[in-house]
Amino acid sequence: MSLKNLGNVTYYNLNNEINIPVDNQIPLNKDQEALAAFIKENVIPNTKQFVSLRERFDFLLDNDYIERPFIEKYDFAFIEKLYDYLKEQDFHFKSFMAAYKFYAQYALKTDDNEYYLENFIDRAALNALYFADGNEQLALDLADEIIHQRYQPATPSFLNAGRKRRGELVSCFLIQTTDNMNTIGRTINSALQLSRIGGGVGINLSNLRGAGDPIKGIEGAASGVVPVMKLLEDSFSYSNQLGQRQGAGVVYLSVFHPDIIQFLAAKKENADEKIRLKTLSLAVTVPDKFYELTEDNKDMYLFSPYDVEREYGTPFSYVDITKEYDNMVANDNIKKTKINARELEDEISKLQQESGYPYVINIDTANRDNPIDGKIVMSNLCSEIMQVQTPSVVNNEQKYDKMGIDVSCNLGSTNIVNLMAAPDFGHSVEAMVRALTFVTDNSNINVVPTIQHGNDLAHSIGLGAMGLHSYFAKNHMDYGSPASVEFTGVYFMLLNYWTLKASNEIARERKTTFHNFEKSDYANGSYFDKYVEQDFGPQSDEVKQLFDGIFIPSTKDWAELKAAVQKDGLYHQNRLAVAPNGSISYINDTTSSLHPIINKIEERQEKKIGKIYYPAPYLSNDTMPYYKSAYDIDMRKVINIYAAAQEHVDQSLSLTLFMRSTIATGTYEWKNGRTDKMTTRDLNILRHYAYNKGIKSIYYIRTFTDDQDEIGANQCESCVI
Repeated sequence: MSLKNLGNVTYYNLNNEINIPVDNQIPLNKDQEALAAFIKENVIPNTKQFVSLRERFDFLLDNDYIERPFIEKYDFAFIEKLYDYLKEQDFHFKSFMAAYKFYAQYALKTDDNEYYLENFIDRAALNALYFADGNEQLALDLADEIIHQRYQPATPSFLNAGRKRRGELVSCFLIQTTDNMNTIGRTINSALQLSRIGGGVGINLSNLRGAGDPIKGIEGAASGVVPVMKLLEDSFSYSNQLGQRQGAGVVYLSVFHPDIIQFLAAKKENADEKIRLKTLSLAVTVPDKFYELTEDNKDMYLFSPYDVEREYGTPFSYVDITKEYDNMVANDNIKKTKINARELEDEISKLQQESGYPYVINIDTANRDNPIDGKIVMSNLCSEIMQVQTPSVVNNEQKYDKMGIDVSCNLGSTNIVNLMAAPDFGHSVEAMVRALTFVTDNSNINVVPTIQHGNDLAHSIGLGAMGLHSYFAKNHMDYGSPASVEFTGVYFMLLNYWTLKASNEIARERKTTFHNFEKSDYANGSYFDKYVEQDFGPQSDEVKQLFDGIFIPSTKDWAELKAAVQKDGLYHQNRLAVAPNGSISYINDTTSSLHPIINKIEERQEKKIGKIYYPAPYLSNDTMPYYKSAYDIDMRKVINIYAAAQEHVDQSLSLTLFMRSTIATGTYEWKNGRTDKMTTRDLNILRHYAYNKGIKSIYYIRTFTDDQDEIGANQCESCVI
């Protein structure tokens, strides 16, 4: 960004003064001074001025900054009315980080990067107008949700809505390959194309034959998955969005795949450079059988996907290993390798300590809770998307003999603090669902036909949440306390109820349901049984008070919803998913996703100006005791929070675990408010705990080691305000 008047700025230094205690107090006023200085020194002088709203829109349209068709769906008098309403709300960023992030990453700029062409109100207006698609009332509703920061579209949607020269509205995809060169080639091309348009890509490799398997009857000919992983990493590196940022991908492999050891070894720091993966992320799919074998300290068998597919007539990922394990062991036609289950488990934990990888997908849990006909075989780059897929058949001309189903992720997030204060919780959620529906209806990922095909059939969306720790602190609740767990469950029950209501209403309006609705647990009614039989509303007085004034559906309400869905269906195959939502949480002045904060004063390294300090939202002497660092919280409490949400989320949640680590041994206990150093054994125990609590996915393991400076360097951590 080459905006003018950046020479003599004070906002950067003012923000940095937050980290310098004054009389043993955190000078939070410096952040407000930095915010004011940023607006005065950067935003105001570098914003292009127009004499009227009409002149502004004419300029943006005539110079190809925004699209014309969606604007022409509205009378301009309505657009002026919308702007009048937005200005009346008197929106202001609450922190320097929020304003800086918005103007650095989201605000439309002139082609020469000399001027800003919009502020937050302008971006909110374009999002509302674009997603409402000519519906004036919906545009007003969406503007209300966005300006009050109850709803935040995901970055690709929020950034690109309404722009003429834009990227895609979605940037997260899932694809898979099967065991032949045609689909491998097609997969690599798909990775190139998706990376080119700014996508993060999850790729399932579990169906590929292992190293040493035969090719055309010649034993020992197959090279296995690692060379394909290297090709994919190079593809993402090459297709890097005009050199602006590195492509991003994650590869998934079953823990019962014969290449699992080599797969994990490729991410180690000391791996041979010929196989070492520096930027590609790793993830493993783990069925129930693996947990059973590790708990019993038994040996396990790794099975040849080539042989399994020949025996079962379906790709390896689509075979239920837990159900078929003993049969596969007894089948002499399936080549297998015996290893110790706990030794593999330890290898997973060692790599997680070293690199944060692999992500772990409890694949049987995901499928057990899946109300959709079909099988979930993998997840995405952040492990929150869980949707059914089917494999493709690709011929020698790289065309589809059979078009499979792959996945794109259409995401948005509720801001928990602000949605809990909404005038009408249900009305807010309906507006959000309709905005996300526009995205899924208008996504055009034709560079990968299987993704477009899957999107056209499923109409899936992923509404999530952020700001949970902010809400707890603001309401004097300890993260992980019984009341906080109960609150989380009720909140996500409400999201589930209202997204179902909205999806049912859209299906009724359009007389259309998602593909194969009639084969789903929604259609036969079994999905709703637990809600009809059990009251999931608040039970304790403390949580009842938090939801005072908010409609809580009774078992009778759920029974009525069940009947409505069975009669008219649902438009969306999937509705809920909780992403990490890092950048958008900053502009919302809230904590990201559902996990605890790292520091009360977060330090961020920004490329353009250096270090920025971000105080936890609503931080004060009053809330400080409730802002305990993730590194000082029992991870079982974090898992309990996520499990409470997972109970009501049809997809998954990006669950990050935080650990202290050292080469020395230790025990995973919490003493005097701080964790001892965590061992690989402790990580094993945590994964089993998460599995037993019904967690579908564990995303990243974030580690603080003895020689790191991630926490503790912040002088203000022990100060008052």
